[in-house]
Amino acid sequence: MTKKELEKFKKLLFKKRDEMLKDLGQLKDREMASTLKDASGENAAYSFHMADVGTDNMEREKAFFFATREGKFLNHIEQALRRIESGDYGKCSDCETPIPQERLIAVPTATRCVPCKEKADS
Repeated sequence: MTKKELEKFKKLLFKKRDEMLKDLGQLKDREMASTLKDASGENAAYSFHMADVGTDNMEREKAFFFATREGKFLNHIEQALRRIESGDYGKCSDCETPIPQERLIAVPTATRCVPCKEKADS
């Protein structure tokens, strides 16, 4: 892959990383606001008397799930950026053939070509 192509993917990965960090920040802000409101008692009567505790817990679990998933994706982005720096980006980790750029555009954190990925998933 040329330096120009690698730079294009580097910019794409940085953009995705910035979007993820922004999303995680918003998620954290929402969760903190919700937790503070609950702790202050503003929703306490409603939550307990209207059986809304389950919904509150479900929302917290959902927020935790999304934060965990986005955290894993951030890790994959960081690994892809390291592969760009080391010169391994765009090579299949299994067969070492170049990963098609169409695949890297769709999944910039990809480490395998489609045939190797399908083989690994089966």
